[in-house]
Amino acid sequence: MAVADLNLAYTTTCFTNAKLSYVSSSARLSYHRRLSFRHLPRSPTPAIRCSVTSDQIQAPVGIDAKDPKQKTECFGVFCLTYDLKAEDETKSWKKMINVAVSGAAGMISNHLLFKLASGEVFGPDQPIALKLLGSERSFEALEGVAMELEDSLYPLLREVSIGIDPYEVFQDAEWALLIGAKPRGPGMERAGLLDINGQIFAEQGKALNAVASTNVKVMVVGNPCNTNALICLKNAPNIPAKNFHALTRLDENRAKCQLALKAGVFYDKVSNVTIWGNHSTTQVPDFLNAKIHGIPVPEVIRDRKWLEEEFTHMVQTRGGVLIKKWGRSSAASTAVSIVDAIRSLVMPTPEGDWFSTGVYTNGNPYGIAEDIVFSMPCRSNGDGDYEFVKDVIFDDYLRRKIKKSEDELLAEKKCVAHLTGEGIAVCDLPEDTMLPGEM
Repeated sequence: MAVADLNLAYTTTCFTNAKLSYVSSSARLSYHRRLSFRHLPRSPTPAIRCSVTSDQIQAPVGIDAKDPKQKTECFGVFCLTYDLKAEDETKSWKKMINVAVSGAAGMISNHLLFKLASGEVFGPDQPIALKLLGSERSFEALEGVAMELEDSLYPLLREVSIGIDPYEVFQDAEWALLIGAKPRGPGMERAGLLDINGQIFAEQGKALNAVASTNVKVMVVGNPCNTNALICLKNAPNIPAKNFHALTRLDENRAKCQLALKAGVFYDKVSNVTIWGNHSTTQVPDFLNAKIHGIPVPEVIRDRKWLEEEFTHMVQTRGGVLIKKWGRSSAASTAVSIVDAIRSLVMPTPEGDWFSTGVYTNGNPYGIAEDIVFSMPCRSNGDGDYEFVKDVIFDDYLRRKIKKSEDELLAEKKCVAHLTGEGIAVCDLPEDTMLPGEM
């Protein structure tokens, strides 16, 4: 059955309940696709809901409507012919999960969505529904993204919906990957970027609070991601604050790469790397607790000056160097790091290792100020939850660096007080430490 919502303020085109089956050499699989192409700003105007059964739809020229093998449903700009005969769902598959992605027409999503749909992230037995959020300006690009996903024939991709209203797109989301954010334009102060993007994430937090699963896991990628995550969680009081993450995994991956290069080993020999603090140039790549072949890094790389200065600077500024070389900010490696961050939560952490993620600081064992989002070392049992790592060591250098990033995040928090319900904003940021990719 095709369903169309008709409204005086907007129109909806739905591509729904089309089934496609095929037989591979090893297994019989079936698709159940639902593509909803929506352009739905929230409106109090009553909607007229029309139902049209498939036998009421006239076949396009060249299609025999009497031939059941060529039964056709035509949906707006996408008129596709499917064999609607479908087999039962593969019995070994898990229950489908709903994954919402904002900024879905952007470069990062262009890499990420296909990893999600392929099973690389949640596993080869996990069906997935993708809910893609864009803007009015990017809506046609969203349609193009949906077409590419459709053409890719992923067996696990069961549903795709697109829209520009988070209250529509985030419905029943179990994972929300918030990538879309406004970059800093020429002459824009950092406080201005915090305010503009903060408003976006405040609204998305409210939408998640209203319509998403109450246990939705939220990964904030759009910068400044730590404070955006704080704004989002403050506007979603029905969702556990522990469920919100700010992406610092790309920074961790970059740190592992640099340590591996210096030690002359492959990066899989590097473990226990932590990124402390803000996703800015005050971030602290922790070499003190990191290990190479299970041996503390300072015992393998004995050049302390290199570790404190060159290594730290390389990690903090890697994104800017990439932009100068390539003329654009990282997209593919960011998508890979999102995959890594999710897999760290849905797969058990290897014994003795940990991963970095920006999380709510309440209850942390490190003495870091509470009520901010701060990157810290965590472990997971693979159930989507995490716990803080307790067996870490500190020295004066590490604590001093962490304190600088902590002070910056506390200042950012004051700058967005009007968006977190904590009063009037007071912006007194210590310095401009924005990452180059945010400009």
